[in-house]
Amino acid sequence: MDRIDTVRLAAFSSFGANPGSQADALPERLDIVFIENFVGRTVIGIDSSEQHVAQPVRVNLAIGVPAIRACTTDRIEDTVNYAAVREALVALFASHHVRLLEALAETIAQLLIAEFGAHWVRVSLAKPAKFADLAAVGVQIERRRGDGPATSAGVARYASLGEGLVPN
Repeated sequence: MDRIDTVRLAAFSSFGANPGSQADALPERLDIVFIENFVGRTVIGIDSSEQHVAQPVRVNLAIGVPAIRACTTDRIEDTVNYAAVREALVALFASHHVRLLEALAETIAQLLIAEFGAHWVRVSLAKPAKFADLAAVGVQIERRRGDGPATSAGVARYASLGEGLVPN
């Protein structure tokens, strides 16, 4: 996805299932800091051939923050420092313990929200060398401040029909 698509989609995307609710509210002005086609190396995958050797992964990020003050102040302290984001990605790729791209994308999204002040993020994560006959395989997720991780205490929670109706 190119820069123009990222900005356009960020401006016009629906940010939740309940548009207009207080939890859905994003700042009126949302500026996007982006990183395109960062290629790092990490151990990721479920196949035994992937679990011990680092492979390339390509990352595209769109980081939405309320009107960036650096537009008027010209100070790095007033924006998302993409050099610091890059360093955080390199460190994460060296230290994470997840196996799926989806889980790594979630980790990246939560890092951007918690450590870099993002109000909205789009994380696209791909394995460009997974299959010889494909350019890449991957995942793209969007998260916003207040969403929290998709799991609780690292364990996915699924509701079933009738859950809670019968006492334990």
